[in-house]
Amino acid sequence: MPAPVDRRDFLKASCAVASATFASQVALATAADTGERRLKKAVKLSMVTGSATVVEKFKMLKELGFEGIDVDQRVDHEDVRKAREESGLIVHGVVDYDHWKLPLSHPDPKIRAAGLETLKTSLRDAREYGGTTVLLVVGIVNREISYADAYARSQEEIRKALPLAAELGIKIAFENVWNMFLLSPLEFARYIDEFDSPWVGAYFDIGNVVNYGWPEQWIRILGKRIFKVDVKEYSRKLRDEKGPGAGFAAELGDGDVDWPAVLAALDEVGYRGWGTAEVRGGDRERLQEISRRMDRILTVR
Repeated sequence: MPAPVDRRDFLKASCAVASATFASQVALATAADTGERRLKKAVKLSMVTGSATVVEKFKMLKELGFEGIDVDQRVDHEDVRKAREESGLIVHGVVDYDHWKLPLSHPDPKIRAAGLETLKTSLRDAREYGGTTVLLVVGIVNREISYADAYARSQEEIRKALPLAAELGIKIAFENVWNMFLLSPLEFARYIDEFDSPWVGAYFDIGNVVNYGWPEQWIRILGKRIFKVDVKEYSRKLRDEKGPGAGFAAELGDGDVDWPAVLAALDEVGYRGWGTAEVRGGDRERLQEISRRMDRILTVR
């Protein structure tokens, strides 16, 4: 026979249910008032500063309204597994750990081989974490590394990783960065298409384009090749006053990215995936501000 229900416990439980229902209704009403956020909201792990454990960082991000995370630093597999399970935060991908230090365009074949091994490790980690992509900077062009050599070498090395990518079910997403390479959307699209593989595509960084172009134009050209999107701001005014790198100091929504135009272009190409912040991180207060700004710029009203 079940134990009798204490009247005070019953009232407490009833109040809790009512409060939860009311909170849910408020949340729905707020969403209706503010519109629809187009992208799933995430951050890079390295943006979370401080000495907290991986589990604590994941839980905090979840509390702040983030849905996912891109792991861009080497961490213990068990820590990530535990953090993912206890927080409910989704690890949607991994950033190649050494693509700047061991570029696939390097003239030394030993360095390229080491870079390829890091790419393979990143693919395995992405699978271990339940992700779907590895972000890769495909190569670097400089005085010692010619454009033509970077093109040929990087494609050759990436092709060696494609069988593993297919085996694991993890896609390799090339990021457009300031590496003096793949400087137009037409060339970027051609570079991807030449692999003739469903396992490669673009990890499109919105802010990285603004210094020399318009993100919405790139999005329409890259189209279905876009696997993931990085959310970043850029100010041409700050660039002109303080130098090219200073343009990234603009807060999300305060620079020259035309966010309505970007969202419209993403809608046109059918993209509704992850939008991962790649901006200056910090403590809980700073990350909460990033979360608020992402909600504001990524919402269509």
